[in-house]
Amino acid sequence: MDFLIHGINGRMGRQVLDVLAGEPDANVPAGFDKMAAPEPPVFRGVAVPVYENPADYAGGGDVIIDFSNFTAVPGLLAYAVAAGIPAVICTTALGEGERSALREAARSIPVFNSANMSLGINLVARMSAASVPALEENFNVEIIEKHHNQKADSPSGTALLIADAINEKCAVKKNYIYGRHGKDDVCLLSDMGIHAVRGGSLPGQHTVLFAGPDETIEITHTVYSRKVFALGAVKAARYLAGKAPGLYNMDDLLG
Repeated sequence: MDFLIHGINGRMGRQVLDVLAGEPDANVPAGFDKMAAPEPPVFRGVAVPVYENPADYAGGGDVIIDFSNFTAVPGLLAYAVAAGIPAVICTTALGEGERSALREAARSIPVFNSANMSLGINLVARMSAASVPALEENFNVEIIEKHHNQKADSPSGTALLIADAINEKCAVKKNYIYGRHGKDDVCLLSDMGIHAVRGGSLPGQHTVLFAGPDETIEITHTVYSRKVFALGAVKAARYLAGKAPGLYNMDDLLG
């Protein structure tokens, strides 16, 4: 299976290379990246050719895995559609313009997208959502996410993924409260607090707190290595093989 990597010179692009190197049937004929790197990417001892513009690559591929910047996603999707290659879009912080490009591309090719490629975090979202019918009437819900001090966006896209999964199951939809402050916060059951913590080299951690009368329930997921996201991306890429055009996500992969 031929994997093309968009953002191959970045940290996640290199993680995907490392994961694929351990899979006997995997090949990486090319990578795409607008940013140069001090050292060329290497796959099983051979330098991978890197193209700044995907359209300059004349070869083929079975799937594209994207870990880049949200501004590059529409251009990549245009290339994927023209080349007829399925795409796994792992880039975060997508806006409505990028999401519109996802939907448009999915009319022609299989496209996979998730705000978080960890299988574990998506199971946390499922477990949290499954708890709503039993807890909604009496329990406050708060989400606390922690990341290193180099993370630019807050709250994390993963925190919002979890919040949306919970809210979808709520009979009374929650109002998202981004960090509590002030002297008149009444902490309504219809509110859901989402809190971002940043500092040092903290690993990515997300906690869902259900706080009710005289008891609390916490569901916590901690990432210790970026490898989990690369593993999820490769699983998603293999999942797309042979699929019809459409927009797929972790719910489809997990079944």
